[in-house]
Amino acid sequence: MTGDASVVLGAVGNINLNIPEISAVASDVMDKLLLLADLDPATAKLAISILGPFLSAFAFLFILRIVMSWYPKLPLGKFPYVIAYAPTEPLLGPTRKLIPPVGGVDVSPVMWFGLISFLNEILLGPQGLLVLLSQQVN
Repeated sequence: MTGDASVVLGAVGNINLNIPEISAVASDVMDKLLLLADLDPATAKLAISILGPFLSAFAFLFILRIVMSWYPKLPLGKFPYVIAYAPTEPLLGPTRKLIPPVGGVDVSPVMWFGLISFLNEILLGPQGLLVLLSQQVN
């Protein structure tokens, strides 16, 4: 048992955390969030009118990619399959390298669908950030 603990402690010791770098990234993210909070209602409405259809279209495309993954012999480069393949593959390719298929099941389209649904709800839902900003009174 002590051998297992030394392996774990050795692995933990190899993790290099650069606290100033992490702090700088967190500060940059906070600055960008503050810029979002400073949007005037007209800009927030414009962002809603652009992001709403964009996120809905990509959510639909990722649902198509989930269904297409059930049929691995589809000719993805041919019409009509290329309509869903071409815009989503630049996102799915790097994600597959990060999270490889598990047991022959590609989970990357499901992950992206979940992320897009989350963003849609956080930004454009009934209590979404952009919706609340568009309703603010000066």
